[in-house]
Amino acid sequence: MSLVATVLLLRHGRTTANASGGLAGRQPVELDDVGRGQAAAVGARLAGLPLAAVVSSPLLRCRQTLSLALPDALPRLEDGIIECDYGSWEGQPLAKLAKDPLWPVVQQHPSAAVFPGGEAMAAMATRAVAAVRAWDAKITEEHGPEAVWLACSHGDVIKAIAADALGLHLDQFQRIVADPASVTAIRYTATRPFVLRSNDTGGDLAALVPPPPAKKRRGRRAAAPAESDAAVGGGAGGGQLP
Repeated sequence: MSLVATVLLLRHGRTTANASGGLAGRQPVELDDVGRGQAAAVGARLAGLPLAAVVSSPLLRCRQTLSLALPDALPRLEDGIIECDYGSWEGQPLAKLAKDPLWPVVQQHPSAAVFPGGEAMAAMATRAVAAVRAWDAKITEEHGPEAVWLACSHGDVIKAIAADALGLHLDQFQRIVADPASVTAIRYTATRPFVLRSNDTGGDLAALVPPPPAKKRRGRRAAAPAESDAAVGGGAGGGQLP
């Protein structure tokens, strides 16, 4: 099994739209007081991790989260992990949208959902997975297989990436939860991805940093990694629109 980098998918902190029950979409909504506290708290958990890169959705709420959580970082903006384009649904109350005929499609058959004037959920999933895999390959090549990097994005985007890593059809992605300021950790390999954490809001993230490779001793070969899924580490942690 080829060793590769580890990606931490961080959802932004709670926003004013989350608090009021609205669908923000790509609007420039800001973190509320709770969200700012969540960002500071996840920053304390990330402190000390040797992050090889920090990548962000270009939307304001992700950039605000990173400015509070990792104030010394210089995030690189990535359009591939921007929020889904909800079209005319953007800015609407979720209570109103729940009465729309498209709502049960989004919840139960999202691979067929296309938002009026917006994006197909399948298209969102495809570009998000492609972006994360491309960054992961780039960081592995530049920084080595022990590298850990972070991408700050949105609930549906993170759920779609996690569903792909778990080998799930997009129609099952609403079974996954990505709370505000939660961390989902994935390690891709040449054969399959491993989901190391899911919706983690309080665990020790230092455990996700791979140990340095074993050094060869004179006259002896370095011990080979155990041939089991545990070799790539981590148990799992802990269907809504963000």
